[in-house]
Amino acid sequence: MQEPKFNPYAALAIGVASVSASAILVKVSSASSGVIAFYRLLFTMLLMLPFFLLKNLPELKVINKKDLFLSIFAGIFLAFHFILWFESLDYTSVASSTVLVTLQPLFAFAGAFLFFKERFSIRAIISGIVAVAGSLVISWGDFQISGLALWGDILSLIACALITAYLLLGQSVRKRISSTTYTFMVYGISTVTLFLYVTIAGESLGPYPTEDWIYFILLAVFPNLLGHSLFNWSLKWLNTTTISMAILMEPVGASILAFFILDEKILWTQVVGGVVIIASLIIFLKDEKKTKAAENVMEKAASSR
Repeated sequence: MQEPKFNPYAALAIGVASVSASAILVKVSSASSGVIAFYRLLFTMLLMLPFFLLKNLPELKVINKKDLFLSIFAGIFLAFHFILWFESLDYTSVASSTVLVTLQPLFAFAGAFLFFKERFSIRAIISGIVAVAGSLVISWGDFQISGLALWGDILSLIACALITAYLLLGQSVRKRISSTTYTFMVYGISTVTLFLYVTIAGESLGPYPTEDWIYFILLAVFPNLLGHSLFNWSLKWLNTTTISMAILMEPVGASILAFFILDEKILWTQVVGGVVIIASLIIFLKDEKKTKAAENVMEKAASSR
């Protein structure tokens, strides 16, 4: 495998910082969940279009049916992930929603084991469990025992399962096609899916206040182009579980932003949980890096025989 031109772990860090702003921008917008998701993807595609046409258009012609099929499902999963997660923010807090939607290791460990036969060290599994526990600690002081909050929590969990499925499909496809082509194709499928959803649901595509259009563009630039696009790029060198573990830091960033922008209080449980997440993440990433280094050494030794 070729060496990356940019450190994939650094790209992952930038991606996590960027997606941390997503919940805040959705929360302050007056548009419906489906409309926000549609314009987020549409503006992302428009921003990517010149680069795609200049460099990657020919690659579409050589994509095989299997990769096209997987990409279609990935795009649909991504679309409904956005719809359900944005909807959850109407019922529960930023902290609770982002915590639940980033509990991806619970799904990623199982998916990576079942579909890619990946193996994990005991240390990696324990650090993943501890990180998930840290996420639950963050939300513990914020959960409300009410029907609406519970509904928001359920929507977040379903959205979490969908984004993990999206990443697992991407892990397979990205080994054969470029990041730009895969990302543009998946975003295009998501945009079409969201347009159909908004049309069938009878939601209005406009007009909206100027502030909302700014929020739509910011969602396209930061959480998408500097967030999900970097995650897609990283899939060539990092597995789904590593990316899912890193995304566990999103609730930390989102909670800090919510404190300053939305005046949501930061509870002691969120501080403790954040520290646990970061510590567990560092342990996991170090173990993952060490495992990959050992695998590379073994591959080189085998190829030299």
